[in-house]
Amino acid sequence: MRGAGVGRQRVKTARNRTAQSTRWLERQLNDPYVRKAKAEGYRSRAAYKLIELDERFGVLKGVKRVIDLGLAPGGWSQVVRRQAPAAAIVGIDLLPVDPIDGVTIFEMDFMADEAPDRLMQALGGAPDLVMSDMAANTVGHPQTDALRTMALVETALAFAVDVLRPGGTFVSKVFAGGADSALVAEMKRNFATVKHAKPPSSRKGSVEWFVVAQGFKGRARREDAAAAPIER
Repeated sequence: MRGAGVGRQRVKTARNRTAQSTRWLERQLNDPYVRKAKAEGYRSRAAYKLIELDERFGVLKGVKRVIDLGLAPGGWSQVVRRQAPAAAIVGIDLLPVDPIDGVTIFEMDFMADEAPDRLMQALGGAPDLVMSDMAANTVGHPQTDALRTMALVETALAFAVDVLRPGGTFVSKVFAGGADSALVAEMKRNFATVKHAKPPSSRKGSVEWFVVAQGFKGRARREDAAAAPIER
């Protein structure tokens, strides 16, 4: 994507602004996805990550019920509303989120014991899609940050496996290198296909990737597979 006709903008360092925040602001002002999000009414450039994942994998095709984990600021739910306007959508985030027409929003910790039941009661049935853009607050230590975020991915996956309808999809942010081998093995046990992807709108310098697990097998099929005799 090119910002045709838009010259690069530079930001002067203000008295109360650090050099790091100045660089961030300059990057935002010159980011074509930020400009496009503003023009098209999306709350963040992250909306295009889901749009691009949908273009590649069809994750929003035919969805009727969707759960959005790590909702703030709401870009992913906005995309679902536009692509599947009849779908029921329930989201959750620790941060406050401005209302989105047609989306039920909970401002609470997904890790709280009561959160899964609250989400499911509001949704009114098994979701076709559980999507997670959750990431732990960084502490500046790459290994620790990765472990903290992967713990959220594991929790989101466990939730998805509990609630998804057969054939459903799980989409989640992960760190560079993708989900670890044990987590991928768990996904492959529960889903027909598991793919890693880095959408074009994800900044090249970012460590984020996304995992897309499709074709949820459902509890009955998993139990049948586990009980089947092993061929030798």
